[in-house]
Amino acid sequence: MSTSFDTDSTPAEDAAAPVKDPLQLNMEVSKPHACLREVVVTIPRGEVDRYMKDAYDELVPEAQVPGFRAGRAPRKLVEKQFRDRIEDRVKGSLLMDSLAKVTEDAEFSAIGEPDFDYESIELPEKGEFKYQFSIEVRPEFETPDWKKLELKKPVETTSEEDVDAALQRVLSRYASLEASDAPAELGDRLLITAKFVDGDKTISEMDEERVTLANRLSLSDAVCENFGELMKDCKEGDVVTGKVKLGEGHANEEMQGKEIDATFTVVEVLKEQLPELTSEFLDELGEFESEDELREFVRGSLERQANFRTEQAMRGSIIEKLLASADFELPPTLVRRQMKRELDRKVLEFRRSGFDDDMIRRFVNASKQNMQQGTESSLREHFILEQIADEEKIDAEPQEYETEIQLIAEQSDSSPRRVRARLEKTGQMDALRNQIVERKVIELISEAATVTEEPVEKEAEEKNEEFAIDHEVLPTKDHDAIPAAKYDDNTPKGAETEEKQEKDKD
Repeated sequence: MSTSFDTDSTPAEDAAAPVKDPLQLNMEVSKPHACLREVVVTIPRGEVDRYMKDAYDELVPEAQVPGFRAGRAPRKLVEKQFRDRIEDRVKGSLLMDSLAKVTEDAEFSAIGEPDFDYESIELPEKGEFKYQFSIEVRPEFETPDWKKLELKKPVETTSEEDVDAALQRVLSRYASLEASDAPAELGDRLLITAKFVDGDKTISEMDEERVTLANRLSLSDAVCENFGELMKDCKEGDVVTGKVKLGEGHANEEMQGKEIDATFTVVEVLKEQLPELTSEFLDELGEFESEDELREFVRGSLERQANFRTEQAMRGSIIEKLLASADFELPPTLVRRQMKRELDRKVLEFRRSGFDDDMIRRFVNASKQNMQQGTESSLREHFILEQIADEEKIDAEPQEYETEIQLIAEQSDSSPRRVRARLEKTGQMDALRNQIVERKVIELISEAATVTEEPVEKEAEEKNEEFAIDHEVLPTKDHDAIPAAKYDDNTPKGAETEEKQEKDKD
């Protein structure tokens, strides 16, 4: 994705403005790293003087100087009084025009904005104007041979048992919860607080959080592997101690993989009672006319999830073959900056494919715990697929944006307009574009490949295997947690979501 440095002028202004001669400059580019360029720009004195003259020519007819009517002051007096303002304007114009020309002429493809300190750059009174900047660029490598790969395509089928299990998960969201004095069992809800201690130091505390009692508890940057064993048979008021293990990819390298003492306090034990599928409940759930219609909705979500897993397996197989013949470095700073962007892109994929809140939280937590390694791999994928897209002239079309937004809206009981507004507000439209383009490239490679379909024998998912919450055990400065309430899920179309509640208020 190339970066350009456009002016803010409108077409009408461009038509009215006189055509300026192209800016003359010299450019020296060094390559300290595969994804970084250091650029030194030198602008001759004659060009600086030309820009200064043009700026004064524009100012003098309108300049207001005490003792003179507007536009009547001697030019030398105007130049003396407004010199600082004109020099700053000229510096800005020279920088903007020279950066645009560098971007147009340079033999690299920028993926970031130029890095320089504007205030430290000075426009000299005499001699040439010189400045330098660094810029991240797409790595240079030979495009792997992607045609006629041999691939195996896993194909899943959705059974009635799968629909039964998924329907139970849907109903569980609407179960009535009653506080109980009975010991907690797997599947019960617990209202808990937690404290995390390293030695004598409390590193974080978790306020009241409602969790499902599962075998494992996944946090943003850690896992409690034996959560079910620890908390089974607990009662209201119990205080239970255990361990959580920080992820191997934690941002704090010294703490990677370290075990932290955890103290869980049980505020309440809640037992659930599933609702009956009465006509009133079906209508409230999403204006379903029958249980069969609800089952078809659930089946559709499961099939989208199965298609997603197939696409991911195909993508993984393709990328594995392409990476074997494309080796290039990635600077750590680029990897760190791309972590949240890559996470956003993948969460969008989950949303459109009908995964529920808990599944997305599990993915996000697992990704954060090994974020750097996963981001490096994803960046390599991105650069390879983007290069193929450029060569094959593949891009995202307006209608494809609308289709993606519609799918996300359908899964979140929201309007396409609201989904688009949220994506634009959070800067995720670029992630959506990458998602569309990369999927189209994968489809292109798949169509050119020899594909053998293989039925998938699904392993039975153990009930209450894991529950995920969004809490950082060891907070970091660049914490980019995605609050659980902001996830979309595959709740049936009439279910109460945060966005629907906001809509009702409107």
